[in-house]
Amino acid sequence: MTEQLTEFNPFEFMETQDEINAFLLECYQDEDPNTFVTALGQLVKLHGVSSVAEQAGLNRESMYKTFNGKTQPKWDTIVRVMKTLHVNMSFA
Repeated sequence: MTEQLTEFNPFEFMETQDEINAFLLECYQDEDPNTFVTALGQLVKLHGVSSVAEQAGLNRESMYKTFNGKTQPKWDTIVRVMKTLHVNMSFA
């Protein structure tokens, strides 16, 4: 029998918005900009892609394309998603 592995989502283990914000800030500060986009995509998946897309005023298909790892998302899309998910990062 083969076991099916599920994708690890670090946000499942975070209890507060401050923990989420701190983790995303660390991802943003990584040398690879895709680290941040991938992390934000994981947060979107946790909240439900369709739900986040609707709240952000985006369509579901564009959300999937934004976070598929193959495209460079527009900053406007990233900001709208962050506002929808109440992400607030302070840059020093």
